[in-house]
Amino acid sequence: MSIWKWEIHAITSIFHRITGDGMALLGLPMLVWWLYAVSAGPEAYETFHGFASSWVGMIVLIGLTYAFFQHLGSGLRHFVMDVGAGYQVDTARTTAFSVFVFAIIATAAFWLFLFR
Repeated sequence: MSIWKWEIHAITSIFHRITGDGMALLGLPMLVWWLYAVSAGPEAYETFHGFASSWVGMIVLIGLTYAFFQHLGSGLRHFVMDVGAGYQVDTARTTAFSVFVFAIIATAAFWLFLFR
C-alpha cells in the first residue's frame, strides 16, 4: 500500500459512492419527513420548517445539495467514460477535478438563487 497514490480520479470515484450513500441514508429520510409534514397539516410542517431553517438543518440541506451535484457530475463523467471517452490520463484528471468545481459552483448558485 505504500506505493498507492491518491489521484484525483480515485478520490472522485470514492466521493461518488459517499454522496450516493449520503443521499440515500440522509436525503431519503428528509424527503419522507417533508412529504409527511406537507400532508399532515400546518403544525407538522412548522416542525419540519423549524428544523430545516435552523443552522443544523441548513448544513444538512446544503450538504445534500452538494452531494446531489457531486453525484450528478461524477455520474455524467462515468457515463462519458462508459462510452469509451476520457481515459487519457490528462483528460481523466481534468474531468475529475471539474466534477468538484462543478459541484461547488452549482451548489453556491442554487443557494444564492434561493436566498435571492
